[in-house]
Amino acid sequence: MAPAERVNTPELLIDLDKVAAGYRAVTAGLPGMTVHYAMKCNPHPEVLAELHGLGCRFEVASAPELDLLTTVGVDPAGVLYSNPVKPVAHIARAHAGGLWRFAFDSEEELDKLAAAAPGAAVFVRLAAHQIRSGVPSEGKFGVDVATATALLLGARDRGLRPFGVAFHVGSQMLLPQAWRAPLRAVAQVMDKLAAEQVMLEMVDVGGGFPARYAGPVPPLPDYAAAISTGLAGLPYDVPVVIEPGRAVVAAAGTLRASVIGTALRHGRRWVHLDVGAFNGLMESLETGNELRFPVTDSRRAGARERCHLTGPTCDSQDTILFDVELSAGLRAGDEVYIGNAGAYTSVYASSFNGFPPPSVRCTRGS
Repeated sequence: MAPAERVNTPELLIDLDKVAAGYRAVTAGLPGMTVHYAMKCNPHPEVLAELHGLGCRFEVASAPELDLLTTVGVDPAGVLYSNPVKPVAHIARAHAGGLWRFAFDSEEELDKLAAAAPGAAVFVRLAAHQIRSGVPSEGKFGVDVATATALLLGARDRGLRPFGVAFHVGSQMLLPQAWRAPLRAVAQVMDKLAAEQVMLEMVDVGGGFPARYAGPVPPLPDYAAAISTGLAGLPYDVPVVIEPGRAVVAAAGTLRASVIGTALRHGRRWVHLDVGAFNGLMESLETGNELRFPVTDSRRAGARERCHLTGPTCDSQDTILFDVELSAGLRAGDEVYIGNAGAYTSVYASSFNGFPPPSVRCTRGS
């Protein structure tokens, strides 16, 4: 078959052995914290089944995500519904299925929960101190200490169970100390609630634990130390949960793409792939091309040149990486392999300009 006729890319290869290794690394590096995998970053059924078999728990943002978990044997009673604002129908469906812990951060959400999930346990979302993460994602949700306290007391008044506090410091957080200020806020909430005879049963310190892309990241024990310091300041012991995503699955994924053409523009080689920001690598766009995926190619030539790696659409924003070192002489039909692509790739993908998202194939030991 001629190179131009190849049609089996883009393809996301997921090594399930590396998924298992990622999960074990997280549990070992962050001991004493119950892992609820953030399934939004990669909800492939084989990934979920692998994690479920290892004893991992899960968090969801919608009832359809919960439905997918049940197809691989997950008991909804062990799942957290961490989206602070939910459609009423999703709340009712999840509650009827056995899920009993729901996040919230507003009076209106409490009213919805009281009506659609009477007696449920609820945990309030605190706003996290703003420290820039590698993939900024905070600002949309969360309230201050006074509001969080009032909301949990309001939950009790509505017949709901004031259960816990949650926060999220962002995604791909490279500063372990980012957890300290939010945990001081958690301590204040717990103190204020204790004065009202309300004792919490869970602190959810969220996700944000990083994966390694082109450069090193702090080791997980550094995060455990920072979180433990914050937990030591709480007025009483409480179970702690985490919601890792990319730290579990990013390293397990390799995005296999084909070169569809190259061009020399303004002294730099542009390499156009059949995958780009809109059909698989949206985080390139989200981070201003600062997320440096490791990249190799099928030529593996000794002669190298720096290239701009871009996607297949006609949108100028559809560029993955600038100044990437690849084999000199890449041509249409060659393949490029984008590493650490197991998180937020296929799930973010659209078919903009008619270019399809990657197919997904799970392997072992690749």
